[in-house]
Amino acid sequence: MLAALLWGAVAASSLLIGAVLGVIHRWDDRLVGAVLGFGAGALISSVSFELVEEGLAVSGGLPVALGLAAGALAFFLGDRGVERIGGRSGGGAAGLPLLLGSLLDGVPEQAVLGIGLGAGEGVSIALLVAIFVSNLPEAIGSATDMRAAGTKSRTIILGWSAVAVVCALATLGGYAVSSVVDPRLTGAIDGFAAGALLVMLVSAMIPEAKEKAGNTAGLVAVLGFAVAAGLSAAA
Repeated sequence: MLAALLWGAVAASSLLIGAVLGVIHRWDDRLVGAVLGFGAGALISSVSFELVEEGLAVSGGLPVALGLAAGALAFFLGDRGVERIGGRSGGGAAGLPLLLGSLLDGVPEQAVLGIGLGAGEGVSIALLVAIFVSNLPEAIGSATDMRAAGTKSRTIILGWSAVAVVCALATLGGYAVSSVVDPRLTGAIDGFAAGALLVMLVSAMIPEAKEKAGNTAGLVAVLGFAVAAGLSAAA
């Protein structure tokens, strides 16, 4: 159980690292866009090879499909709520969609990491690296936008720290229930994370990467995908 908590903390630590980087330095928009593009590519790979493919392998199509729908709807409704907050606060919700996406995909992703540890499968290095690498640009981009909108640095760090703690605890929770989790539930959890990620990517992360980095975003997205896919294949 201690190992599960440790690996969960390692995976989630990049959320806090990214938030700190976004707060302590004013990054050029083109660099932030390139980082977001790289992260988007890595997340697309994670969806393809670590979530959907693994979910189909352990549970079949129906649980994954139901999880996809639930995850997509959860992010969509949460994002609408964030938009309303932003409308009432004059734009103070800048960066919150990425934070929300990190929470909605990070919890099930890290729960799957814990389930694998509890089942004796060891640590999925590809999933661990994909989570770590993709978390960084999400947190950097969100923290940068929140800072530009006037959000206090302390508030940004506390918000991302809370997300990191919840995600790390999700790994511990996955480990704790691994012995009683039905494979169909594991597939649904994979699907939920994938659904939340896909909606976040299309509605927030990719458009922002394109806006800030221009056509370069597409190139670095392919690089991010290639790196994450290579790690997945190597594992």
